[in-house]
Amino acid sequence: MRFKDIIGQTETISTLRYMVEADRLPHALLLLGPPGIGKRTLALALSQYLLCTQRVDGDSCGECASCVKTSKLIHPDVHFSFPVVGAGMTSDKYMAQWRKALQENPYQDSNQWLQLIGAENKQGNINKDECQNIIRKLSLKTFEAPVKTLILWLPEYLGNEGNRLLKLIEEPPPATHFILIAENAELILNTILSRCQLVKIPMLNDQDIVDGLLRQELCPEDKAWGIAHLSDGNFNEAITLAANKISNDAALLLDWLRKCYKGYGPEMVKWSENFATLGRENQKHFLQYALHFMREFLIMMVTGGTNARLQPEELSSAQNLAKVLNVDQVEQIVRLFNNCYQYVERNANPKILFLDASIQLHKTMKRWDV
Repeated sequence: MRFKDIIGQTETISTLRYMVEADRLPHALLLLGPPGIGKRTLALALSQYLLCTQRVDGDSCGECASCVKTSKLIHPDVHFSFPVVGAGMTSDKYMAQWRKALQENPYQDSNQWLQLIGAENKQGNINKDECQNIIRKLSLKTFEAPVKTLILWLPEYLGNEGNRLLKLIEEPPPATHFILIAENAELILNTILSRCQLVKIPMLNDQDIVDGLLRQELCPEDKAWGIAHLSDGNFNEAITLAANKISNDAALLLDWLRKCYKGYGPEMVKWSENFATLGRENQKHFLQYALHFMREFLIMMVTGGTNARLQPEELSSAQNLAKVLNVDQVEQIVRLFNNCYQYVERNANPKILFLDASIQLHKTMKRWDV
């Protein structure tokens, strides 16, 4: 990955390039921003630029032995760590899937990755064995390049195991750089945050999304602008929309809301039981979509639909929903979805959780006291 291959993020690229050229690249760098904006592509391009032996015009050459190996994700001095599933499992055991995933779509999100490696009903994590493996690998001397890097994707999954890495992050071996890629700083240990230099990555704008879609020849320009508006700065979502892979989250949410509005008990029970079989990661992804929908629904209510980033079928459903919901009810529903997300993360029984949520939704939509 070269800087010139990255979609948008020109200011961030200039910052990272300056850090390397001025020899001011920190030993621990945290790239923070929402999903789908290219944080991982920035980390990959930075590593390639750092190890390149023939830099050209502020970018890696893409031709030297180091660049070839880095671009194929096989350079022995570029290490990776990311969420996996299963006790005692480490990133090294999933490197084949990792390379394939990044080659196909470096913008994919955590749910896509975890489903790719068969997470199903299990939650991803970066466990004790992975932390010990990181310490072991970084204690070794470099194999080929003068420096080595560790790209750690989603340190949010470390939890308290991150304490094992504190000393290494604070005092790494010579010529060693940590590049952490995160989406939610609140889920990262403060002791890790305090040891990293933070670089906030901005959202992609609509022009960036359009340029990226056209560059990858994913759709014609007229369609690209519509996709850019709907993707809300998330290029991973733009790729999905361009491929016409319509997520069933929208249909699932609207079906749930209809059943809850009717309040027919057997239907709500059946929906909850079916939804419970999807697995925790899919449930979390659905709730993230539900929160996105309610946010855009609220924008539609306030602006009359002029700024809501909803697909036509979603907008039509939202307009019908506006006939029965007011702002206070939307606020209660958002709070309910947020609580459900937290309970799913804490391994709550999904059948009980979502049946209870269905009952609360019915009461809220019918303006009963919840």
